[in-house]
Amino acid sequence: MPGPDLLLIAAAARDAGLLALRYWKAGPKVWEKPGLGPVTEADLAVNEMLADRLRGARPGYGWLSEETPDDPARLDCERVFILDPIDGTRAFIAGERHFAVSIAVAEKGNVVAGAIYLPALDRLYTASTDGSALCDGQPIRCAQRGSLNGANLLMSKSFLAPDHWRHPPPDLKRSFRSSIAYRLCLTAEGAFDGMISTRDAWEWDIAAGSLIAARAGAAVSDRQGGPLRFNSPAAKTAGILAAPGPLHREILAGFRA
Repeated sequence: MPGPDLLLIAAAARDAGLLALRYWKAGPKVWEKPGLGPVTEADLAVNEMLADRLRGARPGYGWLSEETPDDPARLDCERVFILDPIDGTRAFIAGERHFAVSIAVAEKGNVVAGAIYLPALDRLYTASTDGSALCDGQPIRCAQRGSLNGANLLMSKSFLAPDHWRHPPPDLKRSFRSSIAYRLCLTAEGAFDGMISTRDAWEWDIAAGSLIAARAGAAVSDRQGGPLRFNSPAAKTAGILAAPGPLHREILAGFRA
């Protein structure tokens, strides 16, 4: 039976997605945030709705959201919400379907519940530390590929640059999705063999998805193989790598992080 935090954030993610759809393909106002890319009026509306809903239900929890000015008081909270109201804003603006609402609850640096909703696909991914990863209520598992050559990874073009490898780069198929949260979910359900982001990652982009991928059987770490810790002062991690164990190890052995 899902815990109360997971039930709360799963329902909130679905309702937030329905709100986002009111703005999708409707010409929302768009502007640039220095160093963070585009933001729309939909991002802010969803953020406000989630803040009212989640903080009202758990007033003692900290709050870390891409669309809320950071409050260092979160660092003193045992539990904290970590969320991106709309992950994949560029896709959202372009009228594409691959954007997500991503919500996590972290406790003492570890994510304990995560929910990611794809509104345009009507697809809900969830996980908790004491349960399976689910998509629309059904268990999901990561791919079982044992070799990196021939694997289909969600990654940027720069990942295969020769100077990033200790030997010739492996023969990989490259794919991409705008939402990093969705990339983690696609890895969790085995639609792709893994994903890697070599750039530093914002916690709100990866918190929920990192747990979902891990509970689906993937090995999940930063780009150097280190553990992910959340609710840090900088709210960033040293990238993220999620893949079945053999691929994860092979990438770490060959890639110059």
